Amino acid sequence: MAARHDVALLVSGGGSNLLLTADIPALVLRMATRGIRVISYDGSRVVIEAEAGEPWHPFVQYTLAQGFSGLENLSLIPGTVGAAPMQNIGAYGVEIKDVFAGLTALDRQTGDLRDFSLEECNFAYRDSLFKQQPGRWLILRVRFALDRVAHLHLEYGPVRQRLTEQGIEQPTPTDVSRAICSIRSEKLPDPAVLGNAGSFFKNPLVSADIVAQIKAQHPDVVAYAQPDGQMKLAAGWLIERAGWKGFREADAGVHKLQALVLVNYGAATGLQLLDLAQRIQKDIAERFNVELEMEPNRY
Repeated sequence: MAARHDVALLVSGGGSNLLLTADIPALVLRMATRGIRVISYDGSRVVIEAEAGEPWHPFVQYTLAQGFSGLENLSLIPGTVGAAPMQNIGAYGVEIKDVFAGLTALDRQTGDLRDFSLEECNFAYRDSLFKQQPGRWLILRVRFALDRVAHLHLEYGPVRQRLTEQGIEQPTPTDVSRAICSIRSEKLPDPAVLGNAGSFFKNPLVSADIVAQIKAQHPDVVAYAQPDGQMKLAAGWLIERAGWKGFREADAGVHKLQALVLVNYGAATGLQLLDLAQRIQKDIAERFNVELEMEPNRY
């Protein structure tokens, strides 16, 4: 209907990854379709499909309650099911691409429905075909391949440490989810209480030479080797080391416990938050020769 009448259209999920710097010159629709269904079973795997408007964290909890594992590391991430493949969301060693079984999307240019395989989505770190072609694809439903016999991902130290603190030696997927919810609740502010869009910057991928240069001055630099030979730097470490953690100017600031999160203490505008983000980017580039990329979508 919008295309027929030449009306610009923006479709949003939960709005948790938007930075608004101006009025949106478009009709804004919120994806609110709901529904979860099992598509197929085999001996150890299940394929489950969810409508794009399903809130993400309740969906994760639903899968765990059914005895399916694979999404527990992605607990307490804000947003909706439809936004998850858009960003290829990830946390604690797991990304959407690791459990992805397909999706159905509407091509807004032609009006046709299309099913996408894993390979066709062009997933990368916080990226996908759908992010690369903004405005073209409307994700309608997403399918996930989950385990009926748990294969837990406990590579990240804080998760294993939290389970140990809780006296859990043989964790279940639900135990892992609860541990991650506990960690995230301590480190990340609740957007319903303190305005934020979660992690504001991507963890930058850099060469080993860049890491070596930083390490010469900062031996405690946090970096993780990647399969392609690159290194992933912890953006929060860079921002904290540069002195921005806890910074506040009027109502725009950097969270006092997690430097990766920019916060709105009440009346900050999108432009003020954008200005703060750009100042942080400039400072990190000058100090460490590293370019930070913003994660939220800007309008």
